[in-house]
Formats: sequence, structure tokens, C-alpha cells
Amino acid sequence: MNVTDLPAPDTATAYLPLRKVIAVGVGNALDFYDFLTYSFFAVQISHCFFPAGATSHGLLYSLATFGVGFLTRPLGAIVIGLYGDRAGRRAAMVLSFSLMGAAITGLALTPSYAQIGVWAPVLLVLFRLVQGFALGGEVGPSTAFLIEAAPPLRRGLYVSLQFATQDAAVLCAGLAGFALSNWLDAAALDAWGWRLAFLLGAAIVPLGLAMRRNLPETLSPASIQANAPRPRVPVRVAVLGVMMLGAALICAYGLNYLTTFAQDSLHMPANLAFGATVVLGLTLMVCDVLAGVLSDRFGRKPVMLSAVVLLVLLVVPGFMVMVQRPSAACVYAVTALLAVGEALATGPALITITELLPAPIRSAGLGAIYAVAATVLGGSTQFMIKFLGDMTGSKLAPAWYLTVALAIGAVAMLLVRETAPAKSRCKPNPGPLPGEAGRL
Repeated sequence: MNVTDLPAPDTATAYLPLRKVIAVGVGNALDFYDFLTYSFFAVQISHCFFPAGATSHGLLYSLATFGVGFLTRPLGAIVIGLYGDRAGRRAAMVLSFSLMGAAITGLALTPSYAQIGVWAPVLLVLFRLVQGFALGGEVGPSTAFLIEAAPPLRRGLYVSLQFATQDAAVLCAGLAGFALSNWLDAAALDAWGWRLAFLLGAAIVPLGLAMRRNLPETLSPASIQANAPRPRVPVRVAVLGVMMLGAALICAYGLNYLTTFAQDSLHMPANLAFGATVVLGLTLMVCDVLAGVLSDRFGRKPVMLSAVVLLVLLVVPGFMVMVQRPSAACVYAVTALLAVGEALATGPALITITELLPAPIRSAGLGAIYAVAATVLGGSTQFMIKFLGDMTGSKLAPAWYLTVALAIGAVAMLLVRETAPAKSRCKPNPGPLPGEAGRL
């Protein structure tokens, strides 16, 4: 069936234009900036909270604390996700954003180990738990909002804003790290420079809150009714969703680790290492939108499967090149190449899962699937990469870890059904998703 054969839905009154949903993207970017900035400053944070005089495993402890932030993501996904299915998407997004703003401010202002001793890492863990809870509750409501606001034939493009804005956060964190590492010496970056990157995110929180409070509500009144029967997430969708998103998130956090990998394993200076984060964020941001457009045109499965196969073939050779030629040019080139594949695989996977879930449980269902994948698989990625590298002595450990995860994800992508309206064998005119009002 050709896309042009499908009657166009009444988008003039039924759906929001893309420019009107930018507020969701801005808030999402800030949430992920606040959460992910920790990863890029893991080396500096380890010096501040886990100094060499207190432990010989400072970086491992720092990466483990990054992983702690994932423990509360399923709880946040359920609590805030259910709130989004009952009170509306907008209310849930405002709540998650407020919590993230409080946590990032607290983390940035936490005194060092030298100042308050063991209470420093305790507070660090506490604020990471709050961050995880907030971010767990962000993905479900915001993605539900995007797909409900989109015309059916542009759902891929609209939902691509979820990952495009996440990767805008990666770019901003990379630029902040690159600027600070060039402006400050190593001692200043360890002592207080990394805190500036966190405070930059905290400073924009009031703007994000104001933008989100002015959003329309996309959840229909019928779906909000407390006594209405609520469907359950199909087991098949949940299992395949965790497999697909788990592989995607392992790949994503594996690529985010390249800044630390370049410093710790390739012994590159911090300013050059942060350049890899800039390349990663910029490449992903562009390709996320491309993935959404391509999945609307050609279908979700062809795009994500092609990308995963390419990644499986390229990850190990890419890491071999970086290890054998540890230069900025090689690291940046490999980062960009792998980022293209990661973006083309991840976006269509998220869109597919979202389209498979009915509106009354979309916020909590998607949030829970995403959070479980992130907690069980994504959150442990950077710790496992460092641990396996230390245990085996191989700098290629990250590559093999990512390859196995991607192969498992490819199996799930083969088994899931195609959901793109343009490729649907069902009705010729794809209307709103089940349970939607169809009008905002």
C-alpha cells in the first residue's frame, strides 16, 4: 500500500503541529541532561567522592553510583506513569521535571568526601536515586503525549523527538565538558568544575516548568475515568519490548562510555575525550529524526533491523581501530559511525512499543517497559564494561559486550509485528490510536 493512497486525517483540528510539542522535547532534554551529565564526569566525580586515599577503586564506585540511579526508575515509571494515565500526561511531566530539578541542584551542591567524609557519597547516592525515580516517570508520559499529538502518518517523526532531545542533552553535556576541560586545569575540574555543568541544567529548570504547564492535554476524558476498565500490557509486548529497548540502551550507554573509555583505557586528555561526546550527541540528534522519518515511510522493522545488523558487524572492528590507533580522529570517526546505527535502531523500537499499547495504560506501560530495560540492562552497562575490561585485561571487552546485546535485540525485532500505519494491512485510513480522543 502506498502512503499517497491513504486519505489524510483531519489534522487541522485533531492533532498538534510539530512546533507545539517542542516544550515536551525541551523538558525531556533537560531531564536527560541532568541524569547523563554524571556519566561524562565520572572520572572527576570519583576523585571528589571516592578519593584515592579512601579507596583504590574510585572509578568503579563512581560508575556503580551512576548505575544506582537506575534502581528507582521502575518505581518512578509505575508511580508517575499511573499518575499520567489517571491525571493526564501534562501533570505527570510537570511532576517528573520538578523532582529532577530538585535532585540535580542537591547533587551539584553536595560537599566532597574531604569536607564531610562518608556522608558525601551517601548524599550522592540519595540524589541519584531521586534522579532515577524522576527519569523513570518521564519517558512514559512524554512519549505517550508525543504519539497522541501526532498525525498517524507522522508518529515516527513526532516520537523521534524523545530520543533526539535525549541526544541533544548528550551534546550539551559534551559541550559543557569540552569547554570546562579546556578552561580549567585538572585540579579545578575535579574540585568544582564538574559542578558547573550540573548547575547549568538546574538554572534552566524554571523555564522548563513554565513551558510544560502551558501544554494542552492529549489524554481523552474517557481514558481518565477512574472506573473505566483498564487493559493489561500483553506479555509478548512486554518481553519483546524489554529485549529491544535493553539492546538499544546497552548500545546507547556503551557509546556514552566512550568519553570515559578514551580517558581511562586510551589515556587521552580530558578535553579531547569530551570531543567524542560532542560528536556522539550531534550525530545522534540528526539521525534520530532521520530514523523517525524513514520508519514512517518504510516501516519500523526494516529500519531498525538493518541498523542492528550493521552495528553487529561494525562494533568490534570499530573498537579495534580505536585501540590500535588511539587518536582523536579515530575515536571521533568510530563514534559517529556507531552513533548512526544506534539512532536508526533505537527510535523505531520505541515507536513500535508505544504503538502497541492502548491509551489507558500507555504512560505506565511504556514507562515500566523502558525502565526495566534501563535498570536491568542499560544501567549496568558502564560498570560491566569497566569490570570486564579490568578482569580480562582486554580493551575490546566493551565491543564484545555490545555485540552480544545487539544480537539479542535483533531477535526481538524479528519477532515483533510491524506497526507503522503506512505499512499496515488493516484499514486503509489509519485513525487515532485505540483509546484516543482524536481531538485535543
